[in-house]
Amino acid sequence: MIEIIRPTFVIDKEVCLQNIERMAEKAKTHNLRFRPHFKTHQSAKIGEWFRLFGVDAITVSSVSMAEYFAMNGWDDITIAFSLNILEMGNINRLAASVKLNVLLENREAAEILSSQAKAPIGVYLKIDTGYNRTGIPSTRTGLIDSILDIIATNPKITFKGFLTHTGHTYEARSTNEIFSRQFDALLKLRSLKAAYKRRFPNVEISMGDTPSASICNNFGGVDELRPGNFVFYDLMQHSLGACSMKDIAVRMVCPVVAKHVSRNEVVIYGGAVHFAKESILNTDGKPLYGRIVIEKDGEKQLLDTNNYLSRLSQEHGVIKMTPTNLREINVGDLMKVIPVHSCLTANLAKTYMTTEGEEISTANT
Repeated sequence: MIEIIRPTFVIDKEVCLQNIERMAEKAKTHNLRFRPHFKTHQSAKIGEWFRLFGVDAITVSSVSMAEYFAMNGWDDITIAFSLNILEMGNINRLAASVKLNVLLENREAAEILSSQAKAPIGVYLKIDTGYNRTGIPSTRTGLIDSILDIIATNPKITFKGFLTHTGHTYEARSTNEIFSRQFDALLKLRSLKAAYKRRFPNVEISMGDTPSASICNNFGGVDELRPGNFVFYDLMQHSLGACSMKDIAVRMVCPVVAKHVSRNEVVIYGGAVHFAKESILNTDGKPLYGRIVIEKDGEKQLLDTNNYLSRLSQEHGVIKMTPTNLREINVGDLMKVIPVHSCLTANLAKTYMTTEGEEISTANT
């Protein structure tokens, strides 16, 4: 590894490629359009890795992210975020140059889009299937009808179908609960598809979240799959049963700046501004912000959960260690930490490094 002197987000390209290939093959097996979410990596370079597996359509989470990837050759983009009417100028410019889809969930945004859309644009209605963040409840067909009537007044707008993010799978306490939540969402979307099929013969269902995309195999009636985190995976996905530890492609590599033997702790240069502050529960019931990988006799070794990133402040990270492992660590060493949520950690990193030493820029660089 080339010299690292500050917190660095390191990715294993080969593991990323394996993760992409596996998900692309799954989508192909189930006859689904694969439209991966690029908000996890936000990198034109990593985006090119997806093309190796036939990906030609992507999902993003903002207009600015769509603009970034459009400038880097992607011309079929869904902005999977409820329409921000204040960005209609940018949306029109983007829609004039790429095949663009946006999301609607209320009449107000539908009115603005209908009155201001100047270029061809696709619309998915965002459906809340249980996450309770955004979207129209699937039972509110009156609201759905009124939005569809509004956008029908502008011939440049094409209704594509119903889209959901089953984000409540992240709150599941077992893989069976992930299966159940995904299937419940699927039933709601199938019902909507059936109800609107006569009026819109080409109506589609688009689903996307990494836990269910990774472990579920019932996609009957679904047309499109949009997971994102799977390219890197992380401890949260592992805790949900969505991946194995060997599937996690990323590490935050952080310098050790202090060692406190009396407390069995080391302090790293790597805090909340590098990791974010998402945690999962450790086996001792305390918050865990990362797990530790060391190299011993030339082999990578994942330390047990008695050794973990236990506290974060702005720039500091505190790692709890067993006395035996603590003796092996010195000030100036580099600690490899597997993050809890790779999407947020990657976003904070802005620039990545591969295990081969290649620097990778992102939309945030």
